[in-house]
Amino acid sequence: MKDLSWTYKTYEELTKDELYDCLALRVKVFVIEQNCPYQEVDGKDRESDHFFGIDKNGEMLAYARIPHPGVSYRELSMGRIVVDPSVRGKAMGKELMVKAMESMKKKWGDVEIRISAQQHLKLFYEHFGFLQVSDMYLEDDIPHIEMLYTPKTE
Repeated sequence: MKDLSWTYKTYEELTKDELYDCLALRVKVFVIEQNCPYQEVDGKDRESDHFFGIDKNGEMLAYARIPHPGVSYRELSMGRIVVDPSVRGKAMGKELMVKAMESMKKKWGDVEIRISAQQHLKLFYEHFGFLQVSDMYLEDDIPHIEMLYTPKTE
């Protein structure tokens, strides 16, 4: 697996090149690879934090958008969770989730996190403590479910 440098930034902290790379990776996977024409630039980026991994050559290979509470859901949320196709199968998605959730906890504390997950990734997200909280619904003709992470109370 490639070693990535992980970064957590607010929208205002992103450089123009970082924003471009975030959008390019998201379009590469969610629009082109999944053959799903939709409005990728949806107005939520400005009210979100952004977490991404960059390799030693400066290429963004993993990304997650973290909309603030009240933007996508009442709770803090994660979306646009993506790994570049060139590095799939190397546990980078797991590393992305672990490091993103650690960074979110550092900034936001122990809070609930809601996601809209592609249904076929249900087991992947359950590994990180997310539980299905909705029936299946179609989003851009792809089956999705809402999942909620609730911090464990001791």
